[in-house]
Amino acid sequence: MCEKRGGALRDAEGRTVGYLRLSVTDRCTFRCVYCMPEGGVPLMGHGDVCSFEELTAIVEALAAHGVRKVRLTGGEPLVRRGIVDLVRMLRAVPGVEELALTTNAVLLAPLADELAQAGLDRVNISLNSLDADRYRAITRGGRLEDALDGIRAAHAAGLTPLKLNCVLLGGVNDDEIPRMAAIARDHAVDVRFIELMPIGEAAALPRERFIPASRVLEAVPELSPAPAEGEVEPSAGSCGSASAEGVAELYTAPGWKGRVGLIRPMSHRFCAGCTRLRLTADGGLKPCLHSADEVPLRGLSGRALEQEIERALALKPAHHDMDGGRPSQSARPMNRIGG
Repeated sequence: MCEKRGGALRDAEGRTVGYLRLSVTDRCTFRCVYCMPEGGVPLMGHGDVCSFEELTAIVEALAAHGVRKVRLTGGEPLVRRGIVDLVRMLRAVPGVEELALTTNAVLLAPLADELAQAGLDRVNISLNSLDADRYRAITRGGRLEDALDGIRAAHAAGLTPLKLNCVLLGGVNDDEIPRMAAIARDHAVDVRFIELMPIGEAAALPRERFIPASRVLEAVPELSPAPAEGEVEPSAGSCGSASAEGVAELYTAPGWKGRVGLIRPMSHRFCAGCTRLRLTADGGLKPCLHSADEVPLRGLSGRALEQEIERALALKPAHHDMDGGRPSQSARPMNRIGG
């Protein structure tokens, strides 16, 4: 059974759940090779997607019981018409302390100032290559310069600290690790390398595409565990455990302005510290990204809504079961869940 202690949501494992990843659309500007087939996927109809009012009501119910961080996802959340209005609505929800957004940034440049003024705190930006041709191949048509324009606009608008997310693809972009990491050397951003997970389209990729994030430390040997806040900077090559921010293990090097993060859902499973829930664009509450379980919340209010939230928490598993190359048990691909 799950429980609410002192207003906080706790699952059956005793984990306090305070983070919601809120998908606003299953549509995207890209067809990334690890996310969608080249021909695209069947999309939700307009009537299948929750209205802004419905999404806000669900966030209000969750925030009343301890959810403090909300991240807007997709698909690509910036394709949702009126996204600035939704940011403004969610910013007004009592209890929400941090409002963030994950984007590929190609639509971000003209919206960055409006989003910041509406109350968005910061953005995470997907950036899987710094080579224009390779970026186009991975995304199946994306323009690297559009993403870089979005990054610059986010910085100018104060949507910081910026976090750049790179999905590691063995034999595709792993040769760019030093170049990507160097962004954190020269700029006050976090560059985070994420292990590829066998979910949706990625589950059918060759095994050599799945590489551990430890390759980053091999490719950039000067990295050392980043000091926790208030500690002194470690010397290069020092021993010790990396400090963590959420699911990312953080590293840096003397003189670097930013940090490198490793997100290792496969090689260093972090389920024991999972504090998140996911809400799909059509109102399904997923207690675990890789579980088939989800609880429909659309159309509910009051005690009925609370009871279904509690049921979802009770379904949150202790850990995922993707060890040994087993694929995710999720019934949906990532674009229909929210990255």
